[in-house]
Amino acid sequence: MTTVNVLRVTGDSWQTWRDIRLRSLRESPDAFGSTYEREVAFTETDWRQRLGGAGPCVLVTSGEDPVAMGAGWCHEPGRLMVVAMWTDPKVRGRGIGTRVLDEIVGWAREHDLRPELWVADGNPAARAVYESYGFVADGEAAPLRDGSSLQMRRLVLPH
Repeated sequence: MTTVNVLRVTGDSWQTWRDIRLRSLRESPDAFGSTYEREVAFTETDWRQRLGGAGPCVLVTSGEDPVAMGAGWCHEPGRLMVVAMWTDPKVRGRGIGTRVLDEIVGWAREHDLRPELWVADGNPAARAVYESYGFVADGEAAPLRDGSSLQMRRLVLPH
C-alpha cells in the first residue's frame, strides 16, 4: 500500500469529506445513525459547518485517495462523541481505524474530554477495533435511528 497520511481537516476540505462520507453511508448503511438519503441533500454550507465544529475531523489518505475518516464533537460538557468512523473495505485490518482514533482521542485528552461512541450491534468488526483500543460498553442501548429495529451500544473510554 502507498503511504498513508492522517490529516486533521477543516471546512476547506468539505468536498473530499462529503465524498468519503457519502461513500461510507452507501457502503455501510447499517453502521450509522444517519443515511445517504439525508446527507446527499446537504449543501456546501452544511458540510463546511460539520468540519468547523468544536472537535477534530480526521481524514486518512493513501496516495491521493481518501480511505478513512472519523470525527468528534462535544455534545455534553466533559465528553467528546466519536462519530463518522469508517474505513474503506479495501484497507481494513491494517490499523487505519486505530490511527484515526489516535487523532480523535488525542484531541479529546488535550481538551480534558472523555471520548465515547455508539456502535451498531451488526458491526462486530468496528466494535472489536473500539474494544481493542480500550473502549468499554456502559450498558446503554438505543435504536440505530428513528424507526429502526437495529440497535447500537454506547462505548466509553475510561480515564
